[in-house]
Amino acid sequence: MALKKFLWVLSACFWLALKPAFAVLSPGPGAPLVGQVVAKFLEEDQYDHHPIDPAVSQNFLQNYLEAFDYNHMFFLQSDVNDFKKRYGDVLGEKVKEGDLSPAYEIFDVFLKRLQNRAEYAISLSSTSFNFKRNEKITLDRHKLPWPKNWKESDKLWRKRVKYEMLEEILNKTKPKDQGKEIRHRYRRLLKSYGEFDAIDVLQEYLSALTHAYDPHSDYMAQEQKENFDISMQLSLVGIGAVLKESDGYAQIVSLVPGGPADKDKRLKPKDKIEAVSEGVDGPWINVTGMRLDHVVEKIRGKKGTTVRLRVIPAGAIDRSSRVVISLIRAEIKLTDQEAKAEILTGQDIQGNPVKIGVIDLPSFYEDMKSGGENKSTTRDVKKLLIALEAKGIQGLILDLRRNGGGALSEAINLTGLFIPPGPVVQVRDSRGVIRSLEHSDSMIYSGPMVVLTSHASASASEIFAAALQDYGRALIVGNKKTFGKGTVQTLIDLSQYVPRIDPKTGPGALKLTIQKFYRVSGGSTQNKGVTPDIKLPSLEDYMDIAESALENALPYDEIDPASYQKVGDITPPLVDQLKKASEKRVKASREFGYVYQDIALFKKEDEGKVASLNEAERLKQQEDADNLDKERKEERLAAGPDEFTKTEITLESISGSTAPAVSEKALDKADSSDKKSGKEKNIAKKDKEPEVPDIELEESARIVNDMLHPSEIPQELSQIAEKTKAALSAIAKAENKHKVDELEEILP
Repeated sequence: MALKKFLWVLSACFWLALKPAFAVLSPGPGAPLVGQVVAKFLEEDQYDHHPIDPAVSQNFLQNYLEAFDYNHMFFLQSDVNDFKKRYGDVLGEKVKEGDLSPAYEIFDVFLKRLQNRAEYAISLSSTSFNFKRNEKITLDRHKLPWPKNWKESDKLWRKRVKYEMLEEILNKTKPKDQGKEIRHRYRRLLKSYGEFDAIDVLQEYLSALTHAYDPHSDYMAQEQKENFDISMQLSLVGIGAVLKESDGYAQIVSLVPGGPADKDKRLKPKDKIEAVSEGVDGPWINVTGMRLDHVVEKIRGKKGTTVRLRVIPAGAIDRSSRVVISLIRAEIKLTDQEAKAEILTGQDIQGNPVKIGVIDLPSFYEDMKSGGENKSTTRDVKKLLIALEAKGIQGLILDLRRNGGGALSEAINLTGLFIPPGPVVQVRDSRGVIRSLEHSDSMIYSGPMVVLTSHASASASEIFAAALQDYGRALIVGNKKTFGKGTVQTLIDLSQYVPRIDPKTGPGALKLTIQKFYRVSGGSTQNKGVTPDIKLPSLEDYMDIAESALENALPYDEIDPASYQKVGDITPPLVDQLKKASEKRVKASREFGYVYQDIALFKKEDEGKVASLNEAERLKQQEDADNLDKERKEERLAAGPDEFTKTEITLESISGSTAPAVSEKALDKADSSDKKSGKEKNIAKKDKEPEVPDIELEESARIVNDMLHPSEIPQELSQIAEKTKAALSAIAKAENKHKVDELEEILP
């Protein structure tokens, strides 16, 4: 008996020695004053001027708990109930008093729960699971209760580890390494949170308070402020991706226009980075659970070097899907965000050539010195417009799909190129004062025009699109709605208000929402975004990629319209006519048919929130996804020539600093010269990866063509109507699962 007791004690001591030693943290000497200053700014200067009352405190507490446990997996419901009982109504008041102790107490409890659950997950990694059972796991538990006791928590974690083990199997990890990968993941998670210091906790705590007001107000500790300053200079060497932490993963928020990731086109918002590798063949480093700043450090690097990312795609139907993306690091400068143009040449109903100009505008920029002249969006677009008109374009598409905003002044000035002098946007500040911002420039383009938008079109791009829609000047085409960010933030350097007590660490900064945008018609762009006149189907319509999906987003509201007059010829009867023509084409389109398929599959899989734990079922899903992808590639390779030929026009080609632009058709012809033997040509064709067409841009071009020839639309509709049913049947046949009537439910 004594020997058993001795062995048990020895075993326990050995296990304790393996545990990471979490330091007990407490606020630094300057932290209480930083908290008080942040609280004062929130009450007095944030847009809503809302006092820190019990309702704000309760929201504050929920935000802080979910900053560490977003999916409600680590804390027990009893922990949460205890925190709510003691702090629910007074957490904000304690910050105002300079008492930050709850931040560190709650974080300490989280570390204990993390330690317990990580050890349990590691112990389960050696379990032989039965993958023949028809179990399912809820992947998104954000809105579900915390487990009420350890027994319920154990059930949740058993499923989680089983899911992770199945992911390794489906990802073809060697059997001996499957458990090893999971153990490494949770040890990394423990190490990551073990590296938190007092300032990290303070940043999470005060950001939880600012987010109780709105999602764009943030507290930045000094290190994060310095990183923010670097990002605003747009001179950082990296891949050009904005990241956030999400349930232990580094998740893509957005891509910097012109950066390596944006040009590569494979990374998308909501994608999660699972592992990072240096160089073309370096070892994979699993970054799940790693601190976000450490993940960023691994992705950044020397200009011209290669970094590989193993990514979990957000829109993947098969949850086990992993994509390896290799990128060359580059210095991301403002020049990468310059406006660019091209001409799409197609035909009208009678076979006559039609030239449609396209201006791709990734951001609204200004004040970059170039040749002694301040560079700006408006100047560049004006040059491109003149060049396009000189080439004889008959209509214009302004592409804002990647445009997340930028300089408000440029959005106003650019609008002035397309409408007469008048108001562009209204702004209301935190005092309730409303100003109408106008332009006074001369309109230089008055032809048919489409503004192409997406869920990523935000802020300044929404102001531009809304103004042209309100004036009846342009037709808006795109996803269900734009992002919906209609607020303005200012950055307050807290060193002006808080002394630098620690010589190495400043007090950081506060990003604060202070204004709200309104259309000239009176409605806000906040939360609601801009609804297009013609909607094109998109899988992103079914994902939470919008301001309205963010916690505590400011609401939509309206003010009185500004004094303005419609000047364009976009009328309701014309919009209805164009819309019907577009819908018929979209329903008959092979490529949009693929979009409908993806939507149907995504909805069938509960929009990615639930996954099966049955291996055979998951393998079948994986096989179906692979077959579907293969079938689409074969169909694209077998397709006829593109409907449009493209000619690129850049600012450099206009100035004469580069060779004249060459059409893609001419390039294709040169590539297929007699320099290659017939055998070589066949091999090249067989191995060629088919180009995925830009279906939204091409449909926008067809809409512009309709605008040029509205009297011919009815004839075109009758022609397309005959093709629609056959096209739907072909779509349904792809997996032999989805009936035509099921697909018709999601068609426009």
